[in-house]
Amino acid sequence: MTKSIVDNSPLFELSARISVSATPEEVYSVVSDLPRQGEWSPECQGGTWISGEPATVGAVFRGENLRSESVVAWAPLIRGVWHTEARVVAAEPGRTFRWMMLSHAQEDQESVWGFDMEPAPEGCVLVHHFRMGKATAGIQKIVKDLNEDDRKRFIEDWTEKLVRDLDATLKRIKDVIESQ
Repeated sequence: MTKSIVDNSPLFELSARISVSATPEEVYSVVSDLPRQGEWSPECQGGTWISGEPATVGAVFRGENLRSESVVAWAPLIRGVWHTEARVVAAEPGRTFRWMMLSHAQEDQESVWGFDMEPAPEGCVLVHHFRMGKATAGIQKIVKDLNEDDRKRFIEDWTEKLVRDLDATLKRIKDVIESQ
């Protein structure tokens, strides 16, 4: 049996960066406020903290997401409103904030989103990153009935979508912070 593209690890490892005219601490206070994600995320509409002290390691966030019909339109994706849960795995004010996606069974998945702040002369550089080691249960479900050529096409199309989303998120965060 041949190895599928979805068996690669990491499956995704992407980042984008932008300069922001604010201190790393000011930027951190915004990006660690996950309920505000609706202000900048192309998919996450916001959500609520469901356990733990908000924005601290171990706290769990339930996000509400919205995906349009046009996003990788040919693939069997969840459309409309759907929910995810994630646990904060790093929370260092002014430095880094990361969260790991949880499965429906509340188990860790190798899917981590985050922000890093790097001091810069005019404020800071904000880095938004995403890494998926092993394919999550959701990715496995999407590609389950696809042949290998379509699996490769999906990974390519999804990578392009993620790149656009990382960039769009950073631009929106910059606008939010610099207009305050």
